[in-house]
Amino acid sequence: MTTYWLLNLAFLGGVALVALVTWLAHRMPAWRLVGLAAIPLLVLTAVFDNVLVGSHIVSYDPRLITGVFVGVAPLEDFSYSIAAVVLLPCLWALLTPRGAATAGRGGERGLRRPRARAATPRSRRSSGGEPTT
Repeated sequence: MTTYWLLNLAFLGGVALVALVTWLAHRMPAWRLVGLAAIPLLVLTAVFDNVLVGSHIVSYDPRLITGVFVGVAPLEDFSYSIAAVVLLPCLWALLTPRGAATAGRGGERGLRRPRARAATPRSRRSSGGEPTT
């Protein structure tokens, strides 16, 4: 019988594979920032899932879950949020061109702002369209 954790394993395994490729390519995201992003995502997931499960919009077969709950939402529900918070930054790091990322605060990678181009002197033009000297 397939449990929700077995189903989650397929998704989390794919996420782990992408994270491994990101690590092997030396393109890891700023994990401290990913962790900070995970906090509100998991809190909002807890609220939203509790509303869905508590109002019986979504229900789970008790034989297929571990029985560990956050409120009325099963722990298995949080796997997708965890997968998203790891997968998306890894894909961003992999798909961003190498020259677009540089060291940010605390030695973590971030996106580099484009440099302002130095003003080059342009020749002044007279009203007739010819350069003046």
